[in-house]
Amino acid sequence: MTKKSNVGILKQKWYLYLTEFFSGVSVMAVELGASRLLAPYFSSSQIVWTIIIGTIMIAMALGNIFGGKSADKNPNPDKLYARILFASVWIAAIPFLGKFVILGVSALLVVTVNTNFLIWAAFFTCMIVFVFPLFLLGTVTPSLVKYTVDSLDDSGKTVGTLGAFNTIGSIIGTFVPTFISIPAVGTSATFLIFSGILLVIAVVYFIFSKRGAVKCVVTSVIFVVCCIASSSFGFAFWEKDLAYEGESVYNYLQVKDNESRTALSTNVLFGVQSIYVKSGELSGMYYDYAMAAPLMTDTEKNKDILVLGMGTGTYAKQCMNYFDNITVEGVEIDDKITDLAYKYFDLPEDIKVTTYDGRAFLNVSDKKYDVIMVDAYQDITIPFQMSSVEFFRLVKSHLKEKGVMVVNMNMRSKKSDGINSWLADTIADVFSEVYTVDVIGSTNRELFASDNSDMLKVFSDNTSMIENENLFSMMNSVYDNLVMYESGERIFTDDKAPVELLGMSVIDDIIQDELVYYREKFKTEGIKSLIG
Repeated sequence: MTKKSNVGILKQKWYLYLTEFFSGVSVMAVELGASRLLAPYFSSSQIVWTIIIGTIMIAMALGNIFGGKSADKNPNPDKLYARILFASVWIAAIPFLGKFVILGVSALLVVTVNTNFLIWAAFFTCMIVFVFPLFLLGTVTPSLVKYTVDSLDDSGKTVGTLGAFNTIGSIIGTFVPTFISIPAVGTSATFLIFSGILLVIAVVYFIFSKRGAVKCVVTSVIFVVCCIASSSFGFAFWEKDLAYEGESVYNYLQVKDNESRTALSTNVLFGVQSIYVKSGELSGMYYDYAMAAPLMTDTEKNKDILVLGMGTGTYAKQCMNYFDNITVEGVEIDDKITDLAYKYFDLPEDIKVTTYDGRAFLNVSDKKYDVIMVDAYQDITIPFQMSSVEFFRLVKSHLKEKGVMVVNMNMRSKKSDGINSWLADTIADVFSEVYTVDVIGSTNRELFASDNSDMLKVFSDNTSMIENENLFSMMNSVYDNLVMYESGERIFTDDKAPVELLGMSVIDDIIQDELVYYREKFKTEGIKSLIG
């Protein structure tokens, strides 16, 4: 069997296997990079992951079909390695151009879509940004089969070896971005690293085959330009004078700092996650409302407070600033957020923070607390394992007698309140006393739960003894607006907790309310008003 593959470096089968290996590495690296690129804008929910995986599998399937037909029709390896070249520079451009595509798609959908905004935005972004380069990489395996199989006698062994190299590459491409490259150098650099590997693989082929010099030079120049451009643009490239911008294993992280406040954002399209008021005064956010929880417990003894979802420690610090005889500890799954808390948010060193999942922490802890604050829900990214009836029973088992749980629920809208109603029903199945209060000027709602039937009386008595005028006024406002929750039968369980689908409907309502102004501008002034 005579083939054009018997020319140059392809005489060595190890190079074909190497091509297959790094193709597998790059596919998985791009898939994981895609989730990190989209997360700051559309969240990292299971819904977004489903869209990423689905579109990438479509791209790979089409690439497999096209690659097989192309290899049968014209088994010229130049075409395969040219496709790898093109895929490499496309992937290199993603960190730079992909962010503009995301904003462009979002701007277009603002005036065209009324429901499932995040789903459509994530889907179209994936189709535009990721499908084509992964389609090209999908052509690698069937093409290499054509070039490596010398006879039918060893075809099974050869195809199996190619598959093994691809699988091993995929395994490495799964672990390296998550645990090494993204935390160490970021998402943009991760795209560039793996696109650079593909570029080298293709360039080496053309060097040994003594063809394609122009292709190699042009793609190399584009790659360098992409490297320079990507380093100049962060996720929130429109923001100026950020105190910090970086990434962790779990989040994109952004810190803004001015004379009065320091703020942490982990999602650039959905506002602020933590605020530190440098004057030490109340924050004006949900933390103020949640401070009612310690006042709902006995004040004649030291109180232990646990915060699940510590963040930068705003709630912990406010409790320690305004109350005596308070001990606070927190659990935060992202250790980089804890590092930022100590560096930028003046989190006291004596506040213990454990790096762990909140539920897993409770599973291994025997300690009981007067107050447990559950603050682990962020936009649509609600961990289902911390929203189920089993979880809230676990929380209850770690409360002292007459202890109080306070939960920050952050997706309240005027039209749809499905997710919060389900959460409240689930909590009411565990606790006998459940009260809620809406946070003015935000989409947050605070829920207080206990088995102490005198919880409100204790709250009223303790509030009357507050000397600080601002805190006294805040607590009176909370008391006046507390609403007893009447439980229903919508219960989240570990087996069934569709938190993301329910959350999506609320997100749609919130987005639509926010976009009324822009749609009116578009109707009256056209597209130039949105660009401006």
